[in-house]
Amino acid sequence: MKWYKKLQKHWNLKSGKQVAIVLIVFALTGSTAVYLKKFMLDIAGFGPETSLWIKVPFLIIITFINYQILLLAYAFIFGQFKFFWEFEKKMFRRMTGRGRKNKKTDE
Repeated sequence: MKWYKKLQKHWNLKSGKQVAIVLIVFALTGSTAVYLKKFMLDIAGFGPETSLWIKVPFLIIITFINYQILLLAYAFIFGQFKFFWEFEKKMFRRMTGRGRKNKKTDE
């Protein structure tokens, strides 16, 4: 089975074209979030003299927030909002530990 067919089945997408659009949205979102990093540092007033202990946590948090917002924005533009909205909900459930139930508790 070809890789895009596996993704299509795994993500429950309707066509290979939709797989391509979803991958384009992921690529654009990642590229834009990385590009905005310097802009966000400038807005926050961080310069070369700012300690890494301050910059790194700021960048992790702000990049994560930017990525989530951009992902839904690009998804809307490309007509894939419903897919990405469900994708994001699943991701947040997994991050908070409310995703898949533990097998030991199910038995």
